[in-house]
Amino acid sequence: MGFIGWIVLGLIAGAIAKAIMPGEQGGGWFATLILGVIGAALGGWIGSAVFNTGINSFWSLGSWLLAIGGSLIVLVIWGFVTKRRS
Repeated sequence: MGFIGWIVLGLIAGAIAKAIMPGEQGGGWFATLILGVIGAALGGWIGSAVFNTGINSFWSLGSWLLAIGGSLIVLVIWGFVTKRRS
């Protein structure tokens, strides 16, 4: 999967993670989408390290689950960081 595919996957995964995650994480939609890209990279890294699979194909269900899971992890961390700062 190319660079643009990673960005699009991360943006969509971030939006889905924002819809799944209840509460206010702060930063708005733009920050959430950027965190989704970071989460997709984190999900791919965790998938390759733990499950011996990564984000290989844009249309793979495993890729989407890893990207959304990574985005949820990043959003939880972001929520903790922004709550302490407020």
